Amino acid sequence: MKNQLIPSLWFDNNALEAFEFYSDVFPSTDIYKNSPIVVEGSIMGIDFIGINGGPHFKPNNSISFMQVYESRDELKRVWDELSKQGKVLMPLDNYPWSEYYGWITDQFGIGWQLYLGKLTDVNEQAVIPTLMFCGEQQGKCAEAIAFYASVFKEFKKQGLLAYPDGEVKGQIMHTQFIANGLTMAAMDSGVPQDFSFNEGISVTITCKDQEELDYYWDALTAQGQESQCGWCKDQFGVSWQVVPRNISQIMSANPHAGAALMKMKKIIINDLINAG
Repeated sequence: MKNQLIPSLWFDNNALEAFEFYSDVFPSTDIYKNSPIVVEGSIMGIDFIGINGGPHFKPNNSISFMQVYESRDELKRVWDELSKQGKVLMPLDNYPWSEYYGWITDQFGIGWQLYLGKLTDVNEQAVIPTLMFCGEQQGKCAEAIAFYASVFKEFKKQGLLAYPDGEVKGQIMHTQFIANGLTMAAMDSGVPQDFSFNEGISVTITCKDQEELDYYWDALTAQGQESQCGWCKDQFGVSWQVVPRNISQIMSANPHAGAALMKMKKIIINDLINAG
């Protein structure tokens, strides 16, 4: 897969159905791999993972995905397809930040922000994972971005806009950054929300070796929480999966690796390889 940071979407055992829908609706979207556990593919050039996780977690708009279109007609076509079974959060209209923009949640619970703009403004990346700090994390966007700048080995800030007035004055209206090659965005919510980050949408970090895996695990869990099978949360509640880059090959090469993984919090690569 191309990007080291991979958005990972939790589905109620219908990840393939969702990715087939995305392949029909979004331009330049493909499915690479389908298994009972995960679906791997790309959406408009960015790698995604779909997890057949069951009903335990549900995605929400604390993490959504902004799609940048340079064609008004193509944006409208995609919007119409998403609208058939989706829920509109912000209608497709003219806004101060874009002459053609809308925010919608699809039938699988994934939020998409469709934005008419220029790809040059987002480093030629058509899909931008966007973190919204809301609920119990409201107002923590600036602190979180400073933390991520200290964690990711390749990090570049690309502008910041604060709310000029109201109850959220001084909080972050929008900021863009690059983390390990992936362009992302973040914001504090402009209005109160009754949700925040959960496991429904996580970010997978694919690591080249145990040293890199240890580094990210230790950094993210220092004030966060360890979970099972390489999952963890940082202090802001964002869920991460810290895994070896070749985890698929490791798991398929050793029939005992799956049972060993279920007993782990942080993944120990050699223990997976040698499990038996």
